[in-house]
Amino acid sequence: MSEDALLSLGSMEGVEIPAPKAKTSKQILPGYVAAALVGAIAYGIHYLPFPPFLVEGRRPVSASIIAILVALAARNLLTVPAKLMPGCKDIVKRVIPAAIVLTGAGLDLTRVTSIGAGAFGVVVASMAAAAAAAVWIGRALGLSRAASLLIGSGTAVCGTSAIVATAPLIEAEDDDLTLSIGTVSLLGLLLMFLLPVTGGLLNMSQQQFGVWAGTSIHAVPQVVAAGSTYGADAGSLATLVKLARVALLAPFLLILVSLAGRRDGSSINARKLIPSFIWGFFLLAVLHTLRLTPSLLWENGSGVFKLPFSEVANWLLTLAMAAIGLEVNVRLLIQSGGRAIAAGGVATLVLCALSWWLIRFFL
Repeated sequence: MSEDALLSLGSMEGVEIPAPKAKTSKQILPGYVAAALVGAIAYGIHYLPFPPFLVEGRRPVSASIIAILVALAARNLLTVPAKLMPGCKDIVKRVIPAAIVLTGAGLDLTRVTSIGAGAFGVVVASMAAAAAAAVWIGRALGLSRAASLLIGSGTAVCGTSAIVATAPLIEAEDDDLTLSIGTVSLLGLLLMFLLPVTGGLLNMSQQQFGVWAGTSIHAVPQVVAAGSTYGADAGSLATLVKLARVALLAPFLLILVSLAGRRDGSSINARKLIPSFIWGFFLLAVLHTLRLTPSLLWENGSGVFKLPFSEVANWLLTLAMAAIGLEVNVRLLIQSGGRAIAAGGVATLVLCALSWWLIRFFL
């Protein structure tokens, strides 16, 4: 698989895989302009005054979801200039962490206490079941042990970042790495679109869907986009649950190493496996809970204009989704291999079904 293909696959996680730095602003400007244009189109569609964009006073299709759909269509149906890629990669690297941090400004932690232990139990049980299902199905379909473990890690924890962290621990080959990244990226992308629709059909509450999305969807930006599509409360809670899942990467790897074995005996630095944006998210959540959340303020002719951080987060997420969509080559994702997609698909179904069942009966 080519380097461009691998970067396309890695972009779905975004915050975990550092993109190559562009040397000059001239290199990254075209990508920023293109993503901003797609974002503007997405907001124009988002505010259309008829269904499905306006239903009983609600706008159920978020601008971020529209942005990635428009960008994916442009990327895969038209010829997108290669000069857009440096800017898109720069957006993914810099904007997604900021959007996740600002999402914390919409989370009231007092509303989480009643479901905290239950949600944590759902996360742990679902992670274990998904990882086991991926390994079992993968081996039954003839995938290598390493590829099966990598798909299980990416499905259970946090997509691409979990795969990249797991690979050296089990001495995976490059082919296993790219195969698993492609599989988990494609399935996470599908979940981002399908879960909000499914949650509506199942009449899930904002709280239930937030836990479901945070437990089931693979990559952080996918969770944020799907949760915000369902509603503001669902988006904040989904992000919280997903970040708790990301924080479990270190203990997950320790357990994996003890079960799968590792020949070099080197240690795992748990601190490096927890992204720094988690702390920013929790800081803003605490401030919001204490009713101390700051806003962006500036003077204009009619007085002071106040812009909540949560709205800024939506803008940044829409820009980031546009950039990701412009990067992702769907044909390359599908070519990652039928058996791997089958194993990942079964593991994903187990993850979603078990999480939904546990939420239904225990939350």
